[in-house]
Amino acid sequence: MTRKSFHSRGEVLRTVITEADARRDGDLPMYVEGVSETFRDELTLLGALTLRWHTRPAGRIERELMTQPMDLEAAVIDARQATADELPGVLAILDRHRAEPLDDEMAAAMTTSAAKEHVMLAVMAGRSSGRDALAAHAGELIAERARASRVVAPLATPAQTSPVDRLRAVLHAA
Repeated sequence: MTRKSFHSRGEVLRTVITEADARRDGDLPMYVEGVSETFRDELTLLGALTLRWHTRPAGRIERELMTQPMDLEAAVIDARQATADELPGVLAILDRHRAEPLDDEMAAAMTTSAAKEHVMLAVMAGRSSGRDALAAHAGELIAERARASRVVAPLATPAQTSPVDRLRAVLHAA
């Protein structure tokens, strides 16, 4: 991948994330300009969004643990909720494609992705030291607690979104 194509891919991905976060409907925005040239298919785009999703909470967890190292699980929950607030459209896409994969290949990829996320949550929360099915289950429970206690901001209608808010959303997604 050349430097130019790397930056182009990143820009297209940022545009996809901005669109997904604005809509929050769980649909993969395959119609965004540059997607068909940059990503081979839905699974490739979903993989890029999954990678973005996995890296954000990992970094946030590290930062949370620096401020509240005694309550590991609370730090993990806070970090996951903050990531969900930051990338609500990406989370909606991942949730939808975990529940309704387009094919067997996507189903397998999303099952693996969810298990890896759950293991990471369990390990970072101090609920497991292994990377096995028990860790995945413990992490799934943490993810469910984070989801259940999260307060979701309402989706702004276009009339309510000011140009400044749209610019912030674009900069925030970058």
